[in-house]
Amino acid sequence: MEAHLYNLNIERAVLSSIIFDPSLYEEIAAVLKPQDFYHPFHKNIFAAMEELFREDQPIDEEFLKEKLIYKKQFDENEFLEILAANPLSNTSAYVKEIKEKATKRELVHLTTEIKKLTIEQDLPATDVIDEVQSKLYKITQETSAKDFKESLEVVKDTLNHILKMKEKGNSILVGLDTGFYELNLKTAGFSPGDLIIIAARPSMGKTAFSLNIAQNVLDHDKGVAIFSLEMPAEQLLLRMLSAKAAIPLQRLRVGNLTDQEWSEISRVSDYMASRKLFIDDEGLINVHQLRAKLRKLKSTHPDIELAIIDYLQLMSGGSNKERHLEISEISRSLKLLARELEIPIIALSQLNRSLESRTDKRPMLSDLRESGAIEQDADVILFVYRDDVYKIKEMKEKAKEAAKKGEKVDITIPEKKVEEAEIIIGKQRNGPTGIVKLYFHKDYVKFAEEATETIREYEMKESHIEMPEI
Repeated sequence: MEAHLYNLNIERAVLSSIIFDPSLYEEIAAVLKPQDFYHPFHKNIFAAMEELFREDQPIDEEFLKEKLIYKKQFDENEFLEILAANPLSNTSAYVKEIKEKATKRELVHLTTEIKKLTIEQDLPATDVIDEVQSKLYKITQETSAKDFKESLEVVKDTLNHILKMKEKGNSILVGLDTGFYELNLKTAGFSPGDLIIIAARPSMGKTAFSLNIAQNVLDHDKGVAIFSLEMPAEQLLLRMLSAKAAIPLQRLRVGNLTDQEWSEISRVSDYMASRKLFIDDEGLINVHQLRAKLRKLKSTHPDIELAIIDYLQLMSGGSNKERHLEISEISRSLKLLARELEIPIIALSQLNRSLESRTDKRPMLSDLRESGAIEQDADVILFVYRDDVYKIKEMKEKAKEAAKKGEKVDITIPEKKVEEAEIIIGKQRNGPTGIVKLYFHKDYVKFAEEATETIREYEMKESHIEMPEI
């Protein structure tokens, strides 16, 4: 091992300081572990200190010697070297140095592991990447410990927050504007560090709802990162263009547009091209890869203020744990990442099929798949619910049953262009629960606060109606 990756004199000085003043042990042990020491005997003596502390025994020369002799780890010369080292008046800088060098050694070891996995074991590249991401994540977690905040610092930060809120002029928003007034009123927006779960059964519109929120953030000239595990980036953008241009998605998909609509799509496309939108549609991604990608994106584009993951159950935890434990690891990792990057993270989630058997099919927290971990880690849980989806489904089932029996039943299935929708706030750590009423415009895959059909901006222009700037 290269000499700059360890310093035996510093290790001896820190251990000597503990022996001469055992009260230092607890503070040092909060940062260092036995494996952070380079010299084998130094590892052993710090581990012995750990055992004596747990056993409520004195951490002194005699007890340490007795413990090490019992474990057949005692080395007289090395022990004398430690006792001869000068105790430190301030150990913090030296403890930090030991931790720094230990982290560098772990990184060097990781490079050796990569070579072993890649060449000797000849594992597939994806397996190697997963393993490396997992190990790197573990290293970063172990080196990111923070100290307590003193009351003076907490009070100062809190007062600064209150002043910032006052500067907004009594605005209802604390976090990001969702684009929906009633939702903003109940949530005060999505705050930095929040993990927001948007959950629904298939076809309820959870992806559309999250994209509507993303579009509003983009319209405020803020950056959005989307991890799409279910559909390609082009399909996501088609949905956003349809909602923004108010051109039916189905016609947009096949290119069946009028000249005016082509002109509008061109204009909106140019507008979207100028927005800070980043889409990762790799599909197969684990939580460690996602963390690495989002960290890198945030460091190069600090104006990223929202991340969306579509959707949670398609993500891997990067381990061979049981699925409920893997989901627990994923949701906890996303919450920690939101706090670390100081942005809200929206994760979409599927609901259990069991709710289909209930008379009232409005979702509840217990309907979340692997709900324990998700419910615990989430700051806000929103359910998307459209009753018309079930009504149409029931009518189709009745028509099918009647056809099987040879009965002639006139069942007219209404095809509404606009359906009532509910955004159910199932959990909010810092606010009320409740229901926000919206309308779902099916043609444009768009949620809105009005039931009236969206007027296209180019039609407004032709009618000489003042058009809002974008």
